Amino acid sequence: MLGELLASLRDDDERPAILTSGHTGRAVVRARRGELSRLTRGYAAALHARGLAPGDTVGVAVRPGPRSLAVVLAAYRLGLRVAVLDPTAGPDVLLARLGVAAPRLVLADAAAQAVAGWAAPLARRAQLALPDLAALAPAATIGPRLPGSAPALAPATGPAPVYDGDGDAVVIFTSGTTSSPRAVVHTRAGLAAGMRAVTELVRPVPGEAVLGGTFFVLVPSLAAGAPVALPARRPRTLARQAARLRPQATYLTPPQLRAALAAGTRFTGRVYSGSAPVSAGLLAAVRRAGAREAWGVYALTEVFPAAAVEAADKAAFDGTGDLVGDLLPGVRATVDPGGQLLLAGPNAADRYLGEPPLTRVCTGDVGRLDGRRVVLGGRCKDMILRGAENIYPGLYEPALHVPGVALAVLVGVPAGDGDERVVALVQPEPGVAEAAVRAALRDPLTRMGAARPDDVLLTDVPLAGRSRKPDRAAAARLATAHLTGGHR
Repeated sequence: MLGELLASLRDDDERPAILTSGHTGRAVVRARRGELSRLTRGYAAALHARGLAPGDTVGVAVRPGPRSLAVVLAAYRLGLRVAVLDPTAGPDVLLARLGVAAPRLVLADAAAQAVAGWAAPLARRAQLALPDLAALAPAATIGPRLPGSAPALAPATGPAPVYDGDGDAVVIFTSGTTSSPRAVVHTRAGLAAGMRAVTELVRPVPGEAVLGGTFFVLVPSLAAGAPVALPARRPRTLARQAARLRPQATYLTPPQLRAALAAGTRFTGRVYSGSAPVSAGLLAAVRRAGAREAWGVYALTEVFPAAAVEAADKAAFDGTGDLVGDLLPGVRATVDPGGQLLLAGPNAADRYLGEPPLTRVCTGDVGRLDGRRVVLGGRCKDMILRGAENIYPGLYEPALHVPGVALAVLVGVPAGDGDERVVALVQPEPGVAEAAVRAALRDPLTRMGAARPDDVLLTDVPLAGRSRKPDRAAAARLATAHLTGGHR
């Protein structure tokens, strides 16, 4: 798919490629296809001139936009491996991770370098932190420089070869410790298979805008000839952006969707959401807000995407657990003796960095299969032990997403002798009264039987990472603090 996009780019193509939004929501062309073509070729020539060769690793810390996409496309053209730098991981963890990946060059925009330097105290308030990038490898600035930034990597005009084999394409760190970092490695073939799966799911039409900012949205949409609009950060601006743009398809994370709905966003076409649990209630709200279809996408860093479910099917599901839909074409699933869902397929990761090739991906999710339909029962490691009962939060959390609830999680709080108390952290929708939420939860809580929580706290659910998933460890600490302080 990246190869297809590269082949489709022409210097004289003036069609819009990447759009952003002004404060009024009006579309602003950030880059045309011809500019993206020239940037990609120029960065490929510049990287080649620095001596980078197929198999070498480059670290990339560049905000989403034309330059970051051009850098990734240039690296792909040369057969380089991209290691993604996540500023939310913390400097110590990032240093350890990049020590394993061993980049020959770190490419960063001025903002990322400011986070690592003079703006670090300010950035830490937003939970962003980068180490001194020069401690990782020689660094170069992509785009405009600020004082103290590394020298610029300017697009060049020299020759740049085109690599046509397989090999590693991207390294994404997911877990592990500073002493034993763990990173997912996708090959060029696996990445292409994942993007083909996205194309088949989203079905982008040439010339009609797609709203979404992830790499897995940008590449398939642009390859199909559809311009991509980067979502506005402010929910009210996003609402105006969607109204003006009327995109054929939209991809937003669940927190982005909830904020967009609260701001009165009206959707068009098909809407997709993933990177965190997507409830039936959220999908139904998106449909009520105008979407023709609303899809929850089940994906992992190791397998993107794996399964998908449309709002109507999710709403009709009356079993226990969380229906995440049918496996996408080519994806295979089994369940191990412990109940863990295992996945394999052409779009699965090749391996974890420094480890043997994977034959299957251990999802960490408890799951069951009905043909090609997947139902999740929570995270294996999130199991709560209360008395003699093993309680999997994912079996019961969907029932807590009643009208008036934005997000809900179940966590275990130590209660002595290895036992735990079960606590539900429930985040009301903005403007919804506490009494109304508690009334709406009464029946679902009664139906939870032995898994009924000991305490229900109405509070904001902590989120973490770029995808803003619920942070269960932070939620457990918050629950402990509330209970210790006597709050209910």
